Formats: sequence, structure tokens, C-alpha cells
Amino acid sequence: MIMSVTFHQTAKTFSQLQESMVKQFEAADGSGTFKYHPWEKEIGTGITSVLQNGSIIEKAGVNFSKVSGPCTPALQNALQTKASTYSATGVSSIIHPQSPWIPIIHMNVRYFELSDGSAWFGGGIDLTPHYVIPEDAREFHISLKELCDRYTEQFYPKFKEWADRYFFLPHRNETRGVGGIFFDRIQASDYPLNNEAMTAFCCDLGNLYPKLYARLIDRYRDQWVSEREKQWQHIRRSRYVEFNLLYDRGTQFGLASGGNAESILISMPPQANWFYNFEPNQGSMEAETLTLLRKGIDWINYKADGISY
Repeated sequence: MIMSVTFHQTAKTFSQLQESMVKQFEAADGSGTFKYHPWEKEIGTGITSVLQNGSIIEKAGVNFSKVSGPCTPALQNALQTKASTYSATGVSSIIHPQSPWIPIIHMNVRYFELSDGSAWFGGGIDLTPHYVIPEDAREFHISLKELCDRYTEQFYPKFKEWADRYFFLPHRNETRGVGGIFFDRIQASDYPLNNEAMTAFCCDLGNLYPKLYARLIDRYRDQWVSEREKQWQHIRRSRYVEFNLLYDRGTQFGLASGGNAESILISMPPQANWFYNFEPNQGSMEAETLTLLRKGIDWINYKADGISY
């Protein structure tokens, strides 16, 4: 398949973004280092970078890929297209912390081209706290809005609502966390932007991501952790597993395209537990968190009356 100049330039930029993110997360953790695992398959190449058992980060992945190939029936279904071939490049990342007081965080950016002439950008970032702290959610969303508004004020409200719908577990009737932004099949022509601006937006999001997380690490790195809180962390991780295996589009695309399974499934936490019909004590931090796992919360203007952890 012939790939455009835009595709090659975007792939090069995303590769550089991966390296920048790795360095920032190593600095935030303080002792952990990423191990690089280049891979090559018939569909293309990539680099999986993994940090395990750091001071703060229990497991992290920052992955880059550049792939192309035929659109199999499974892939056509995943992409909702009848195109015969595709090209895709992107960076995806997931961080699972040691402490239940530090949230799980995820980010990915991607660029697709299809043989039918269509092309688009996609991506997102979302925060999945084990314990929802409204002020943390507020700061997170303010930062995302500020970034989006630098490009167009249309981005944040649209992408925030999209994230609320996407990062949702219908079988649990709860959101994965406090959301963030999500966008897919976005063409620069949909907005007063060009491809260079969309690539820049994706890279700005990728570089903001470790900065937001470093702020949370600094806030909670010395927080004492009880056995109950660790148990709750493992329960909340199980919901993360459920979402990624049942609904995550990146997982579905990666497996359907014959990608590197170890890289695709790096988003899985190192440990997760399923307790049958677990019900937290009324009025507990855990019960309060469950009340905040819902769509449509305006976190920027949310009033956290009565919540004090």
C-alpha cells in the first residue's frame, strides 16, 4: 500500500513523542526505567517500552507502532469500512500505580489512512481513580480544556461528552473513571485546522499527559495505604480489565489486525481481583466513589460538598 507523506511525517513525530513520554515518566517515578522491545511483523513495526516495579509506578507501557495491510473482514467490521487496505500509526500508553491513591491513567493518539482515500486522527486521555477525588478530577479537566481551547473551543465540550459515552461499562452502569477527552475519525477539514495542526494537537496531548500524572504522583506519593485500600484498588482494576477486553477499540483493532499481542495487552494491570457481589459500607470512601462513576458530570464546576477523604 502506498502511504502518504502525511502518514510518514506523522509516524516520525509519534516516534519522537514516545521517547519524550518515556523520559518524563522515568523522571516522575524516580527509580524505574523503561525496557525497550522492538518488534517486527508482516504488518509493520513498533517499539513496546515497559516499566515494571518502579518506586511509584507498578506497571507502565508507552508503545509506538507503524503498520499497514489488508482490511480483513474482522478489521473492516472494527473500522466500519469496506476499504481493502489500511495504514495506521500511533502512540498508546497506560500507567498502573503502586498506590490506590494515585489513579490509573491512559492516553493514545493515532492516525489512519484507508485505500478508499479517507484519513483521520483519533485518540484520547482518561483518568481512572481508585478513589474519586473531585478536586483532582477538576484540575485534570481544566488542563484538558485549556489545551483544547488553544486549537478550537469546539474540542473540549465535544470530546469530553464523547469520553463520557466511550469510557463506560454498560454491564456495570458505571463510567471507567472521571473521563477526559476522546475523539475518533476526526479530519482536520472538520474544523478550521489542517493536518499539521491536528498532529500538533496530538503531540501536545501526549506531552501534557506525563505532566498531569507527575502532579498526582507528587500529591500522593507519601499517602499511607491500608490493606482495605489495596483490596479496593484490585477490585477497581478488575473493571479496567473488563472495559479493555470488552469495549476498547484499540484492543479490538490490534487483535483483529494481527498486531503484537503482548504490546496490545500491556494495558492489563499486574493484579486485579473479582469479589462476588462486593458492596462497600454505606458512607465509606468506596461507596462515595461509586456514586461519582456516572456520565455527564461537569467536573470543572463540580461542587464537592461534604466529601473529605
